[in-house]
Amino acid sequence: MRPVTRKEIARHTADAFDYPPATTSDLIEAAVASGARPEVIAVLRRLPGGTYSHLREVWGDLPGIPVDL
Repeated sequence: MRPVTRKEIARHTADAFDYPPATTSDLIEAAVASGARPEVIAVLRRLPGGTYSHLREVWGDLPGIPVDL
């Protein structure tokens, strides 16, 4: 199984930031709608909740996720 990367998360959650702020639920819904693999959804479910104005804010709540492989 290949690890989830920031690029993959960004690709699957971009639509959630069309009308910021995005909630954790918005990010998960966008990822599901874009066909993200289950591992991406599992990573997003680890987010503590709250809102994000920009994708870069998400990375602070997901330390250790590599940018790319």
